[in-house]
Amino acid sequence: MCCFSQNITSVSQTKIFSRLLSEKNQSLVYEMSLDTPEDVAMILPIPVVEGSNEKSVTFIDLSGYPDFFKDLKKGFPEPPTASLRHTDSESIPKSASLLEVQNVGSFEASFVPTTADFSRLDPRFKLPDGTWEKLPAYANYGFAVFKLKKGNKKLHPMAFQFPSQLAAKAQLFFPTVHIHDGQVHAMEEFDHQLYAQTWLKAALRSKDGWTESAKLASQFTKVEKSQKLIWASGHVYRKKIIGRQKNIDIIAQPVAIGG
Repeated sequence: MCCFSQNITSVSQTKIFSRLLSEKNQSLVYEMSLDTPEDVAMILPIPVVEGSNEKSVTFIDLSGYPDFFKDLKKGFPEPPTASLRHTDSESIPKSASLLEVQNVGSFEASFVPTTADFSRLDPRFKLPDGTWEKLPAYANYGFAVFKLKKGNKKLHPMAFQFPSQLAAKAQLFFPTVHIHDGQVHAMEEFDHQLYAQTWLKAALRSKDGWTESAKLASQFTKVEKSQKLIWASGHVYRKKIIGRQKNIDIIAQPVAIGG
């Protein structure tokens, strides 16, 4: 889910990269074009493992790799290549301290472990009281919060890794639910490109809308600039979500090749 603390003019060209790092951790990279008349906080609920604290999420500075998604797109030349099989290459007291605010490239970021911890969030990032009570599905989630400057611009990728409650099921999480006006609508207009990497001998299925790159990631991305977020010896998968769609988060389930 992508939620903004204030009304924005528009958000478009959303791109999300997800990779399972282990049986416990997932990485997430998020990019978009945003038009906002005021400074705004963007909040991404994430399915963290129960008991996660404010140090559990690691924010990653990708300001040195603004073409992260531009390079990923190179793995899918138009017209799209046919999908190939994956190869064997490799309640909080008022006196509680404020949550840490980190500088991550052009952004300020914080991790909020639970909905109760929003009382400890820097006041600049606050949402109206009662917001999360209206969204019970996220009661056991944590929240990555980014402060974004006003203006109409494309933002460099925001990246972090977190202990995921879905990792044990080998599932990849993509925060795609829209909340841009303080409400959750059943249907929304999407302009998303999702990218993912799985692991050795696992693939995302074409019948679920995924296309596999014909080449290894190292052949069309700058792995050394990705802060170890891209697996050089793996293929990349892409799924486009365009137009009016159900307003839900996406959970991708890789399947074993030959299994």
